[in-house]
Amino acid sequence: MTSAAPFPLPGRTNTLVIGGSADGNRALLTPRGELVHGCADALAERLARLPAGTARVDLDMSGVHFMDTAGLAFLAVLRDHGRRRSVPVTATGWNGQPRRVLELAGLDTTDPLRSPVPDDAPARAGRAVALERAERLRVLQQEVEQLRRAIASRPVIDQARGILMATYGCTSDEAWHILREASQLSNTKLRAVAAALIASVEANGAPPPQEVRAALSRALARRRS
Repeated sequence: MTSAAPFPLPGRTNTLVIGGSADGNRALLTPRGELVHGCADALAERLARLPAGTARVDLDMSGVHFMDTAGLAFLAVLRDHGRRRSVPVTATGWNGQPRRVLELAGLDTTDPLRSPVPDDAPARAGRAVALERAERLRVLQQEVEQLRRAIASRPVIDQARGILMATYGCTSDEAWHILREASQLSNTKLRAVAAALIASVEANGAPPPQEVRAALSRALARRRS
């Protein structure tokens, strides 16, 4: 078996690398990265460098983690190579986002070269990529909101930790674990537990709700044991 050096996508660093090997008259290519603008040209150049007499070309697509509509042009180049050379070609091992794009484009997710390309495949693929990007944006927005809430809650939680440290002689880490455990035991948000504890030590402050008091007592008892 002889190995071929990886072939990078022209003009973009490490966006797509096409490695591969030749075993007899069979070539196995292993794209890694993204199928975006320029990927079809990269594949065409890689196919042109295959040894003379190559009678079969198989692509393992498991290393491709993203594709947009340019992925359809990539497949078209591979399909055209098979027709012009009268050799079987396959593209298998799809997973993750590229597999979802193929599915929404109406192509066989096992090997899209086995199915005809619908006329509206590019439009379907475009919608699939747009949906994928919208989902990623939604997840990022949720993470930012969670971080914002955590930052806003930090002063309250730090005050509550200080109260526990001064009252029970525990360390900062122990105070944190007591608050978190009380939150879990009482099914109450951590910030609400901390705020209730702070309010209880203020002048004329009301004691924490019964479920929070019970949870704090249990958490303290466990830390002491």
